[in-house]
Amino acid sequence: MKIALVIPTMDRGGAEKQVVLLAIGLKNAGHDVRVVLLTRDGPRSESLRAAGVEVVLIGKKFKLDPTALWRLARWMKSWQPDVVHTWLFAANSFGRVAAKLAGVPVVIASERCVDPWKRRWHFWIDRRLQCVTDTITTNSDGVREFYNEHGIGIDSFEIIPNGVENSQTLKSQPTIDRETARKRLDVSVDRKLILAVGRLWPQKRIRDLIWAGELLGTLRQDSTLVIIGDGPQREAMVRHRDTVSRVEFVRFAGNRDDVAELLPHADAFWIASEYEGQSNAVIEAMLAGVPVIASNIPGNRDLVIDGETGCLFELGDEAKLVEKTNELLDHPDSASRLTLAAKQRIETNFTVPAMVDAHGELYRQLLAKS
Repeated sequence: MKIALVIPTMDRGGAEKQVVLLAIGLKNAGHDVRVVLLTRDGPRSESLRAAGVEVVLIGKKFKLDPTALWRLARWMKSWQPDVVHTWLFAANSFGRVAAKLAGVPVVIASERCVDPWKRRWHFWIDRRLQCVTDTITTNSDGVREFYNEHGIGIDSFEIIPNGVENSQTLKSQPTIDRETARKRLDVSVDRKLILAVGRLWPQKRIRDLIWAGELLGTLRQDSTLVIIGDGPQREAMVRHRDTVSRVEFVRFAGNRDDVAELLPHADAFWIASEYEGQSNAVIEAMLAGVPVIASNIPGNRDLVIDGETGCLFELGDEAKLVEKTNELLDHPDSASRLTLAAKQRIETNFTVPAMVDAHGELYRQLLAKS
């Protein structure tokens, strides 16, 4: 099959990572794949190009750029893909219209997250474009339920869980010891290391993490929260940390390419998001054998079964986050039980081959009906 995966950028986001894994997997399965970037290129394209996947840049200049729609439709008419699969709102909007104009046989959208930021006009566009959409892929029940509440029926969705590299793949990567990991993060080896990974913007509730890091550090005097990632709130969050805590308890590490090496040396992993689709960071932490303490929201509940594969706390309840983390740090046997079950769950249900195969089968079925 000739498959075009359309997404706004190749930034360091979860959807972008899934597109990279999917594109490479489909190429290795013998399909002709192009990744089409609606707006701009980004760091994740390096993996695509290294694997021999062609990256096409459309270059949308502003929100309602009609020339981008024309260029995208012209490219589709020229290449004539069998399947166009769009990801995230801008690409879902421009990509589906362009595919319709180009006469593409199968058109699929993808919603990756609960999106409370959307306004009425966003949902109006989503609903209107259903008439040119064969199906919508998503990664969790929570996303499907959210969009059902906004007028897009449950039957419109196909759930395909995110995929991550299995433990054997991760073992093939360069490994580091505990001392090296702590040195890279500037954290003493005798301190408990708490990791949080994500974009620094409101969805992730970084303020909650900072408060919890301060509370845990004050309680124990031996813990440091390291927040990995960057984003528009970085300066504001650093100022907030400097106001309510100290570097000994809460550190910012920026974007990093060695998270897979650092994760196994963490004593706990935190996520405080107010909404998620299905967090790649949580999946990777579970696979790395790190106890996960996560906000009790639909996307996280798909992964973390409270008391079985990790711990959940109510959104915004920093005290409960600290309490559950402190319990696990003081009872390593309980933490080990959770991490073993979590790793088995991920290795069984959230592998890259399963994700790629599910997409390939979906494309084949829809193409046969077209």
